[in-house]
Amino acid sequence: MASTSDEISVTDAVTPRPAGTGSPPRSPLIGWLAVVSVTLGIFSIVTTEILPIGLLTDIGSSFALSDGTAGLTMTVPGFLAAVSAPVVTVVTARVDRRLMLGVFVFLLAVANFLAAAAPGYWLVLVSRVVVGVVIGGFWSIGAGLAERLVPAESVGRATSVIFSAVPFGSVLGVPAGTFVGDLAGWRTAFAVMGALTLGVLVLLVRVVPPLPPLRTTRLHVLRGLLGNVTTRLALLLTFLVVLAHFGTYTYVTPFLERVTGAGPRLITVFLLVYGAAGIAGNFLAGSVVARRPRAVLGLAAAMIAAATLLLPLLGHGRAGALALLVVWGTAYGAVPVASQTWFAKAAPEAPEAASVLFTSSFQATISFGALIGGVVVDRTSPSTLMTLGGLVAALTLPATWTRPARRLTWPTRTEGQ
Repeated sequence: MASTSDEISVTDAVTPRPAGTGSPPRSPLIGWLAVVSVTLGIFSIVTTEILPIGLLTDIGSSFALSDGTAGLTMTVPGFLAAVSAPVVTVVTARVDRRLMLGVFVFLLAVANFLAAAAPGYWLVLVSRVVVGVVIGGFWSIGAGLAERLVPAESVGRATSVIFSAVPFGSVLGVPAGTFVGDLAGWRTAFAVMGALTLGVLVLLVRVVPPLPPLRTTRLHVLRGLLGNVTTRLALLLTFLVVLAHFGTYTYVTPFLERVTGAGPRLITVFLLVYGAAGIAGNFLAGSVVARRPRAVLGLAAAMIAAATLLLPLLGHGRAGALALLVVWGTAYGAVPVASQTWFAKAAPEAPEAASVLFTSSFQATISFGALIGGVVVDRTSPSTLMTLGGLVAALTLPATWTRPARRLTWPTRTEGQ
């Protein structure tokens, strides 16, 4: 980023290197299969991370826990991911990235099987600690791998495919896990997820090439990013909107049960519709976010604020609740790609470091939001929680119109897209 007293500008992304840099030439088909394997790895991680949202009351009932205490299954991974993202990336900076991806996917499978077999809640939390380490490590490495797997002209599309794993995890993973949990119990849902993760591991090992590290990420690079005004704004806006979202969405199942009066199968349908809206929001945002990340993030925050503030008023009816979940899902689908784009454009010369900072801040806020939401829902009600979350999301709007944010300029196009 270059800045003057009158204007803060963000430079174009570095021109991507040819596919497989540092590796023997490979066919485009194998390169795209490698992209798919990384996407499925992130899909497995996202699904495992948020799987408890649809199973929260069942997990709590199994161990005689309140919804807020059961919500620790969402809090623990976020905190661990926030810490492990920089630590694991720095410690393993010289290790082949394919090896690290394989290790993380294997650990994810182990974590799912541990949760499925847990005789006590303490082991469920241990499994979620492992999930947190996996999130931080895999995301920090995998998010920026597209440029090493496909030809330069395909990097933009490959990056979109990788990030589509986030909404697909919501649209397919959580509702499917909720459905399996409804039919055969929450433990079965985690066991099935573990088996699927092992399948992803086999594919990843077969199609991803050796990936020796090309840039060494050190702590001083991460510290340097924090001196960048664009990065600091990204941190602030991401904190507000993600706090509002996960502080409320973590407890959307109790809301739908108690306020809307929906049963388990209807909740599964609602979550499926929410996820489908998230996919639409992801691709809609992807078409303009490179030019207008501030506008995309601000609009998404406004829609989340509107949906959560209106849910206590209109969510008593099934039609009202469903309509607001569509608005909410569309909005949140745009958040990860907008936030990551902002971080990436703030540091085009250090993409892995930018991914580390994005992952760490995003996951820390997920955890904090789930923790605060748990305290609120236990002491008040799901409706009060929705209202407070909406107010927090609304704070994002003035933040996007602060003087430094208005002075930001963005390139009209991004290389490789």
